[in-house]
Amino acid sequence: MKLPLYGWLAAETISLVGTRISMLALPWFVLETTGSAAQAGLIALFEMTPLVLSKIFGGPVIDRIGPRRVAIACDLGSAVVVGLIPLLYAAGLLHLSILLALVALAGALRGPGDAAKSSMIPQLVEAAGVSTERATGLHSFVERTASMLGAAAAGLLIGLVGATNAIVIDAASFALGALVLAATTAGLTGHRSPGPAEQPRKDPASYGAQLAEGWHVLRRDRVLLGIAFMVALTNLIDLAWSSVLMPVWGQQHAGPETIGLLFATFSGFSAVGSAVAAAIGDRMRRYPTYLVCFLITGIPRFLVIAFGAPLWVVFVVFAIGGTASGFINPILGSLQFERIPAHVLGRVMSLISAFAWGLMPLGGLLGGGLVSAFGLTTALVACGIAYFVVTMFPAIDPTWKQIERRSEPAASRLPATAGS
Repeated sequence: MKLPLYGWLAAETISLVGTRISMLALPWFVLETTGSAAQAGLIALFEMTPLVLSKIFGGPVIDRIGPRRVAIACDLGSAVVVGLIPLLYAAGLLHLSILLALVALAGALRGPGDAAKSSMIPQLVEAAGVSTERATGLHSFVERTASMLGAAAAGLLIGLVGATNAIVIDAASFALGALVLAATTAGLTGHRSPGPAEQPRKDPASYGAQLAEGWHVLRRDRVLLGIAFMVALTNLIDLAWSSVLMPVWGQQHAGPETIGLLFATFSGFSAVGSAVAAAIGDRMRRYPTYLVCFLITGIPRFLVIAFGAPLWVVFVVFAIGGTASGFINPILGSLQFERIPAHVLGRVMSLISAFAWGLMPLGGLLGGGLVSAFGLTTALVACGIAYFVVTMFPAIDPTWKQIERRSEPAASRLPATAGS
């Protein structure tokens, strides 16, 4: 039964397109109305802080009531909250404090919502009868394609109708995505029958005990913990790049349309890489693929912007880097589902996601602070070098060589305890 998998992918496409539009529309709106890179970074801080906290503490909720229910409820709530931004702006009531509060609430809903959608993958894989790497590769393809479409639409919409009106699309996408997910995954069951040699595991009764068990599983796995820390640092730099450095460069040298096309180019070619990874990922060596792809997708895109390369060169670098980036998420996603037992999947996935997003609240402040203190060029070079150091560290850490080992997904070996 592949309908739930395809429906889940369709719902992700819809909501991600809207989210990518707001990622450019919100900072552009603040830059237009205040001219302050620091305030644009403040928006990112207020969104990402509750997002990370809700990821940390939402895991037991996902395991208790089921990832499907959490995902649908959070998307419907996000539609309401995001929709209030253009509504209040049209009424002349959208002061900075209110905008920050709405952005914070939207982040708090996205945290468990995103983790819940990821936690649905083992059920979707089992129902569709496909490999985990195929499913994560398809999801990465959808994510990159949605990013391409959303980024291109964001640039065009901001140029045509303004940043605030573009946010309306984001609100609508959350509502439509929730409806598609609810309709296509209704037949999924959250319970698996254990095999003859398996005994169902009982979760601790208290919320605190459940949260602690998820942490103990994560901290005992050095591969998963290493992935979480690495992605935390790269996400910090990426958010500074996307929320401040690129918009500031766009205002100085290009325009919203050019920024949108660059983001779309990167995401579009990343979708191509993800599609290839979905097709052949289970036959590729993970460790060298990881290193080479991060080397290509990392520092070059910072340097071509910093040193004023011709625009066609910038587009070529973004295209090549995007293609390489498409191979990374399928590798990291497969590792998580291979190593996390099903009965703690929601908790551990939430914690990994919280680690990965943990420094992102500071990304906007980092970008804004660097630009304000040292100028755009120095900020770009510094972020590019930091990205290189972080992503190449696994080349000297033997722990990371364990990612070559493939095994049956743990989530398919143990029975889940949550409902759908």
